[in-house]
Amino acid sequence: MRALVIDDNPDSREILGRYLQDLGFEVFRAENGRKALDLLKATGRVDVALVDLYMPEMDGYRFVYAVRAEKVYDDMRLMMVTTETDIGHIVKALQIGANEYLMKPFTKDMVHEKLKIMGILL
Repeated sequence: MRALVIDDNPDSREILGRYLQDLGFEVFRAENGRKALDLLKATGRVDVALVDLYMPEMDGYRFVYAVRAEKVYDDMRLMMVTTETDIGHIVKALQIGANEYLMKPFTKDMVHEKLKIMGILL
């Protein structure tokens, strides 16, 4: 399985990446949505992308919009990962095409549980 971690914070990218590797994923990392789209074009689709909401150049919302506009990514799972707890942000993320929403700070068990909810892991 392949995963993409998109976050402008290098520590968050590293932590999520390690969690996913421990769960058996091949992990790719990008510091914003624009670089993540370029990475997808270069390496091919992934099974799941964990997307920070607030990033420079292209934020998480715009990344989700861009991915959902491309038919080739229809079955790619998207999980927003953010400190934003306002219900309006959660609803918007889900309405535009995110499959799940994980709030920071998170634990490895929380990431694992969300991946199970999305049907990616047993």
